[in-house]
Amino acid sequence: MTTTTSAEASATGQQPKPGRPPGRSQGVGRLATLMLSPALIVLLLVIGYPIVSALRLSFIKTTDGVDPETGLVSHTSAFSVDNYTNIFRGESGAAFRNAFWNTTTFTVVTVILETTIGILMALVMNKAFRGRSLVRASILVPWAIPTAISALLWRWIFSAQGIANDILGAHILWSAEGFQSWLSVVIADTWKTAPFIGLLVLAGLQVIPAEVYEAAKMDGSGPFRTFFRITVPLVKPALVVAVLFRMLDVLRMFDLPFVLIGPQKKSVQTLSILAYNDMSNLHFGPAAAYATVLFIYVAVVAYVFVRLLGADIVGRGVGRSR
Repeated sequence: MTTTTSAEASATGQQPKPGRPPGRSQGVGRLATLMLSPALIVLLLVIGYPIVSALRLSFIKTTDGVDPETGLVSHTSAFSVDNYTNIFRGESGAAFRNAFWNTTTFTVVTVILETTIGILMALVMNKAFRGRSLVRASILVPWAIPTAISALLWRWIFSAQGIANDILGAHILWSAEGFQSWLSVVIADTWKTAPFIGLLVLAGLQVIPAEVYEAAKMDGSGPFRTFFRITVPLVKPALVVAVLFRMLDVLRMFDLPFVLIGPQKKSVQTLSILAYNDMSNLHFGPAAAYATVLFIYVAVVAYVFVRLLGADIVGRGVGRSR
């Protein structure tokens, strides 16, 4: 079976069939769709259905009452937007603003610290010296520890008789309400996930040719000039993807403050914890509304980040023209 290209079709006076690229055999697209369909079906069931179900549930308002005839507690459900309007008013509004502020500040502060420390880690791991393998392994150990185990470790460190107070020579109640509990979450999260950014930046550093640095050295470029003019631009694709992944991860932070400080502490209460608290109290509609707002928040941040910095998250390697 032969395939007619566009050039051959023009020479013979034949027009290529519309809808199919030149050189592609008939039925290839159908076969590809058939082979991808099981994965697409699984994604729809695992991701699509929970999203649609949560969105539907967020518009369901349940009212508790007492049946005058039986004297039993009754539940009535109706379609309403009150779950969303209540987010911005009253006590629910205050809790939402506090959780939104905590989520945003956690994201901004931890990502900045983790990016800075991660780049320094990558620069150290990229140097050739004796014992480099041991240094790489020790740096990556915090990232390999599960988050819940890491939170328990730091909970012991930040206890009243813990190592942190012994080093500082003070008696700080890290798990009580206040700035100290917020700071303890920032420290624990930075310690755990800075190696993740360091690992991705290290992968970007290792693909930079050594000849580039040799040419810069011959031109008289100093260390700082070389770093900002050569290293940062060449490692930017890997760095942008690492920062994006960390931002999306911190925006939905739940397990670290939940285990380290507790679910009822306003100083570290995030949007995920706020949704969990409502769900634990069987307020499924408001919990779904919080989860939907968080989903929209994460989607908007990811979209703006990709549009502004051009993160190549799908690996196409194609630059975007502005």
